[in-house]
Amino acid sequence: MGGRARACQRIKYDLMADTDTLTHTEEATSLDVPWNVVVHDDPVNLMGYVTYVLMKIFGYDKKKADILMMQVHRQGRSIVWSGEREKAEFYVQQLQSHQLKTSLEKVE
Repeated sequence: MGGRARACQRIKYDLMADTDTLTHTEEATSLDVPWNVVVHDDPVNLMGYVTYVLMKIFGYDKKKADILMMQVHRQGRSIVWSGEREKAEFYVQQLQSHQLKTSLEKVE
């Protein structure tokens, strides 16, 4: 279940004496840390093909897809999407099915 992590915290309240305590439990809810979908440079895929795949999978316009593709080409990698883990895993699978070298990394 990919959306929320839960943690419980116990807090004790003194009422009248040291022996009388009331236990109150609070539930702290925090969202999962986002995950990055990373495309890596490879010697096989042409730049135009990488642009095409980014447009097809993410629905990016040509300008945004070109910028991300150039980051891959010049820097060796580009974070092409960030968000919840389940969706990030789906995008990694989609990119890999188009033969792009990709990885998933936790945002720190």
